[in-house]
Formats: sequence, structure tokens, C-alpha cells
Amino acid sequence: MVEIPGTGTPIIGHQLTWLAEEGVTDVVVSCGHLAEVLQKWLESTDLPVSVTTVVEPEPLGRGGGLKYAAARLPHPDRPWFATNGDIWTRFSLRDMADFHAERDAVATVALARPRLPWGAVRTDGFGLISDFIEAPPSTFEINAGVYVFSPEFAGLLPERGDHERTTFPHLARERRLAGFTIPQGSYWRAIDTAKDLTEAAKELASHGR
Repeated sequence: MVEIPGTGTPIIGHQLTWLAEEGVTDVVVSCGHLAEVLQKWLESTDLPVSVTTVVEPEPLGRGGGLKYAAARLPHPDRPWFATNGDIWTRFSLRDMADFHAERDAVATVALARPRLPWGAVRTDGFGLISDFIEAPPSTFEINAGVYVFSPEFAGLLPERGDHERTTFPHLARERRLAGFTIPQGSYWRAIDTAKDLTEAAKELASHGR
């Protein structure tokens, strides 16, 4: 289990706390590599939500794995949230759910504008550098790894494969896929490297988490 340094808690622990704060009561965790390690931690920890774990019998891909986990939802007739396992964020899921409902979407994807890992430069019309900008926000929004799905979404997922190459494009063509921009000032970070863990630890401390 990869812990956020200085907290003694893995990423999923922080995610479950956030979900509970947003009113989520039941969580289905899809376990993959080293599933028994994650299951042991979940079973031995006092969690703020009720957790059910599922382990794919064989690799099903992101879409197939999501469909497999969705079969264990306690309330399949209601909209549900999903989140990637490698992000740390804080924003209002209630606002995202309202946004989803107002647009009558089948799926809503949270969108983030992360800071670039490099510095940027600004040039004038003559090609001379006029300014340096340290780690500016991206000019593009990206998939932030948090979702709201309507009940019918699970039936549109592939048995195997990647829903972002099948289900999402299909819904986009039908104008049933929405994008919720995480509000400015809300925190979002993907945890991909050791440096990300260190930075997340600093930011957790500054947020009093």
C-alpha cells in the first residue's frame, strides 16, 4: 500500500474520507494487483463508509472492470459516483450530481486544469521573450478521474475493454456525456510519481488533512 508520507494513510483512505464528507455511505472497491493487501487494509481499518471489495476473475480492462464492480452496487437504480484510485481531490460532489441531473446526462466527467510540470515562456510578436511563468495551468481541461453515472450507464459498458474508447464516444455523439469543471480554487492532483506523493503530503498538511 502506497501511503501519503507523514499521514500513515494510503490514497484510498483519503478518498474514502472525502466521499463520506460528501454524503456517500456505500463504496464498491475494485481490487486488482495485490488485491489481498488492499483488502486486508480495508478490513483492518475503521472506515467512514461501508465498503464492498470485488476482484476481477481475469483482467477485463477499465470498462469491463467498471461493469463488473457496478454489478455489486447496493442501489443500482440510483445515480452513482466513480473515481480513479490514483487521485486526491476535494470539491463538491453534490454540486456535480446536480449538474449531471440538470443536463439529463447518462455520464458526467469531472474536468481539471492541472498545472504543467514545466515552466513556460511568453514571447512578443517579434519573437523576444517577455516573461517566464512557473508551472502555469494547462490551457486544456483533462479528465479528472471522478464521474457521476445514471443507472443505465452500467448496461452500456463493455464486458471487456476500455469504456473511454467505446461508451464515452458513443454518449458524446448522442450528447448524453457532460463535463463538470472542478471549481476554481478546488484541489486536484494525480498521484503518479514519488514526487507527487511528497507534494500531496505537503498539501495535505496545509489543508489540515
